[in-house]
Amino acid sequence: MSRETALVTADWVEDHLNDPSVVLIEVDEDAEAYDKGHIPGAIKLDWKKDLQDGVRHDFISKDRLEKLLSEKGVSTDDTVVFYGGNNNWFAAYAYWYLKYYGHQNLRLLDGGRKKWELDSRELTADPVTREATTYTAQEPDEDIRAYRDEVVAAIGTQNLIDVRSPDEFAGRLLAPAHLPQEAAQIGGHIPTAGNVPWSKAANDDGTFKKDEDLKALYADAGLDEGKDTIAYCRIGERSSHTWFVLSEILGYPNVKNYDGSWSEYGSLRGVPVAVGDEPGEA
Repeated sequence: MSRETALVTADWVEDHLNDPSVVLIEVDEDAEAYDKGHIPGAIKLDWKKDLQDGVRHDFISKDRLEKLLSEKGVSTDDTVVFYGGNNNWFAAYAYWYLKYYGHQNLRLLDGGRKKWELDSRELTADPVTREATTYTAQEPDEDIRAYRDEVVAAIGTQNLIDVRSPDEFAGRLLAPAHLPQEAAQIGGHIPTAGNVPWSKAANDDGTFKKDEDLKALYADAGLDEGKDTIAYCRIGERSSHTWFVLSEILGYPNVKNYDGSWSEYGSLRGVPVAVGDEPGEA
């Protein structure tokens, strides 16, 4: 993948608003943002209600995803363009999620909702319905998803990139300051992980930084391009954004997102934990 194949511009989206093979999907942290105004023709996915199992702590099944996207009017061969607020935070999570289930034609709107609004482009509150389809998902691609045992095995041998804030990394907070301090039992980070807060990959207008700036950002945190990489955060959504940067923009091979992230790792018994601002030792 590369910047050219993973991203589209706002101009490109405007030029394809009436293209039936292009499906715009808004996914936000704030599930009500779409209802206040969205790009004409865009449909909505709620990252929690639509994409989480609700009983098991996991994704919805392949069958449920097929039913969801069929009802939403998404076809297997459509070009799906995700966008959302806060630098495409949850839009990147949805991109990674659909790639896990094998959708081939995926893009992010560079800059997301923020760039669209800064350009004063059209938003509408009109409801959007698409004719139902028969969507077919693929078997999950485990090459892009990491689980706890392989994360423990990666300590000191692979790149571990913690994309939370420095205070979460050091163990001074368990979650972003504006959210409830819940989930993990203890604070800290996985030993040997470098800390690159996810939002450092974006410019002020929400677009992604230039490739050379992105490469320098992760190299400064110790990322070795010759090693496999696992990104994590608290619940796997911020690290999806970083996975997108490393895998889809920079084209680094063997990058996984650990969506169990600190909410899982910080509650495990017996695993190594580092605290403070330094990566720590294996």
